Amino acid sequence: MRELRRRTDEAMIVRGFAARTRETYLDVVNGLARYYRRSPDLITDAEIQAYVLYLIRDRQRSWSTCNVVVCGLRFFDHELLQRDRTTFTIPSPRQPGKLPALLSRDEVQRLIAHAPHLTHRTMLLTTYAAGLRLSEVLHLRVGDIDSTRRTIRVEQGKGGRDRYTILSPPLLDALRADWTVARPTTWLCPSPHRSQPLDPSGLQRAYTLAKRRAGITKPGGIHALRHAFATHLLEAGVDLHTIQRLLGHRSIATTTRYWHLTHASLTTQAARLDLL
Repeated sequence: MRELRRRTDEAMIVRGFAARTRETYLDVVNGLARYYRRSPDLITDAEIQAYVLYLIRDRQRSWSTCNVVVCGLRFFDHELLQRDRTTFTIPSPRQPGKLPALLSRDEVQRLIAHAPHLTHRTMLLTTYAAGLRLSEVLHLRVGDIDSTRRTIRVEQGKGGRDRYTILSPPLLDALRADWTVARPTTWLCPSPHRSQPLDPSGLQRAYTLAKRRAGITKPGGIHALRHAFATHLLEAGVDLHTIQRLLGHRSIATTTRYWHLTHASLTTQAARLDLL
């Protein structure tokens, strides 16, 4: 099993998978092996289909979670086991995906202000002000901050691509204030042992606690800060192609989703004004 895990991880590294995707897919394969209590290369497609049914029916897992499981197992089947095709599937979602709830500027400010620790507050601000994914903010290094050019280098983001995003003056001031206290050497947000970046669950918990303290009841996790970054830039008049580059989207179609979110929000506000 260890050899299979090593080969699977190396195959994903070669294909430029992000660290969080690699971790997720490895957990998916490991979960299948634990369920059947044998090596995953000995498990048939029919058994995998039964496992997916178990996740949906017995464990009440969401469609999106099961879709990740199927994608991870397909990668394992095709790339590691060299199988030409797979027969296990997942039903289409019963309902169209819901648009995420948008945080206003005031809500973002309140949320960040209620973070439990200075470093957590700085990392949540960085997530929002630079439009970063959770894995990207956690893997920022001190050397990625360029105060002269006012940019942040995001190394090996989703899809294994590097990019630059903006470093605003307020964010730079916050990073400097945090550095004078925490004195990070390698990772901007280190773990307690300082040799590795902070575990994702640590910052996720800090986000959830800050949101609760701020009295924000809108659904969604820390990724809402990245959504807020994009929509607030769009509302400020920044063009879609610039936002696409800052977010690291391969396709402009993905970025266009934020136009729909902004448009829907403005339409709702206008409807409320009409009611008054």
